[in-house]
Amino acid sequence: MKRFIYKARDSKTGEMTKGVIQAENERTAGKLLIEQGMTPDRIDEDMSGVGLFERFKNKITMKDRIVFTRQFATLIGAGLPLSNSLRTVIEQTESKPMQKVVESILVDVEAGKTLTQACEKYPDVFNKVYIALLRAGEASGSLDLSLKRLAEQQEKDNAMISKIRGALVYPAIILLVIIAVLVFMVLMIVPQVQSLYKDIGRALPWATGALVSLANFLVASWWLVTILLGVAIYFLFQFRKTTTGIEWAALAKLNVPIFKTMFWRLYNSRFARTASNLMSAGVSIQDTLQISAEAMNNVVLEKEIKEVSEKVKQGKTLSSSLKNLSYILPLVPQMASIGEESGKIDEMLAKAAQVYEDELEEQIRTISTLIEPVLMVIMAVMVGFIIVAVLFPIYAFVKDLQGIML
Repeated sequence: MKRFIYKARDSKTGEMTKGVIQAENERTAGKLLIEQGMTPDRIDEDMSGVGLFERFKNKITMKDRIVFTRQFATLIGAGLPLSNSLRTVIEQTESKPMQKVVESILVDVEAGKTLTQACEKYPDVFNKVYIALLRAGEASGSLDLSLKRLAEQQEKDNAMISKIRGALVYPAIILLVIIAVLVFMVLMIVPQVQSLYKDIGRALPWATGALVSLANFLVASWWLVTILLGVAIYFLFQFRKTTTGIEWAALAKLNVPIFKTMFWRLYNSRFARTASNLMSAGVSIQDTLQISAEAMNNVVLEKEIKEVSEKVKQGKTLSSSLKNLSYILPLVPQMASIGEESGKIDEMLAKAAQVYEDELEEQIRTISTLIEPVLMVIMAVMVGFIIVAVLFPIYAFVKDLQGIML
């Protein structure tokens, strides 16, 4: 049996009460509360005493959301009632954390809440774009279409982010290999050269001497280096949680050499795709801009798009408000302008999003192709320096010995 913390309204008195109930799952907990004459408002599994590993296991991934949305869209589109669709999704869902969330949604829906109200309880699972499209779909009677749009947007966003991570992870792995090779040579090979020169009473060349000094420092002060590195990483992570740290991280993504245009295309495609889907669902332009701003996952872009929202609120057109911004690429206002003239802003923004998605994919391929030889050259230069610093003294020593013998 599991413990659930609930918040429910007493059907007789109308008062809101909180408490703890034991049940097999969230759905059963909801039924027990209804049998006790209460209308559940919120039911959460009691996670107190659960370790970090268990919390990680209970995390809902992007893949879980995509699978849920796609399955749900298919069932609703086939004409199944809402409750039956949710039950089927629960049976088909392999992710236990996602299953618990859907069970809770089913309890709320059966208690008389709308699907949107039931999903709003889980902001970590369903963001504002998701909620806005659900609300628009329920209001217009096109819930299946809204769910399909959500599934497609999530799939595109996830695919792009995965490709960007892949483009960034590979160089990071190569860099770690380079560092590992350098550390090995400095700690294992260079000291032997030092010992050789010490035995024959000769001074080390400057390059070899520099490597020997580095090796001696690392061997003698490895604990200090480890502590300083650990403290630096800790404070870096703490700093990233602050307002200034979040803004710096956002600016870094938009200005880092080589990769900045990649992030520009990612954010512009995300904005255009999100705005297109929201407008297609009948969401007002003001709400579209506010929700799209928060969906950027970048505070700098969020601020810019909210400025656009203010300009539109003052009576300016969307296209003119999007012009001359630091990080909004030219195609977005251009396509918005065409959409304003034709009355199809949502379609034009979708085309802009597709263009940037295609360009991003091509850029990632290009970077992945070029970055391997560049990193290999860097690795060759660094390893070459060490080899010269190690082998040149040995070569000079052997040459001197040959001269003496002759």
